[in-house]
Amino acid sequence: MRIEWVSTAIDVGVLGLLLSLSVVVVAILIERLAFFRSVNLETFKNSKALELALTQRMFVVASVAANAPYVGLLGTVLGIMLTFYNMGLDSTADVGRIMSGLALALKATAAGLVVALIAVTGYNVLWRKIKVLVLQWEIAHG
Repeated sequence: MRIEWVSTAIDVGVLGLLLSLSVVVVAILIERLAFFRSVNLETFKNSKALELALTQRMFVVASVAANAPYVGLLGTVLGIMLTFYNMGLDSTADVGRIMSGLALALKATAAGLVVALIAVTGYNVLWRKIKVLVLQWEIAHG
């Protein structure tokens, strides 16, 4: 019994999830940067209210940054398990087939790392801008 559909499920599930997470992160980055450009610091009466407004949805970016590599690793582990399962069914040790299966499995880890790098970089850019805006407010109201 072959289970090639599992390979497709892994690709669609893991890579689809990673793609979705990257779209969400990029959308939040764009939204936050647009908000930061349009924010009027004078409308905030205290720094805590300003900080609450500026840090909205930052937890999503941080969560994706922290977990995307693990989602990719899960896809890799599932792909390797599938490769070994298929090897056991064939009762052969075709090196070319094994290596191609493992190489395809590793694409999930690579995708997870790319998504994490985008999220970490975006998080750091946003956090720096938040600190600058809070400091500007404190200087103006100090």
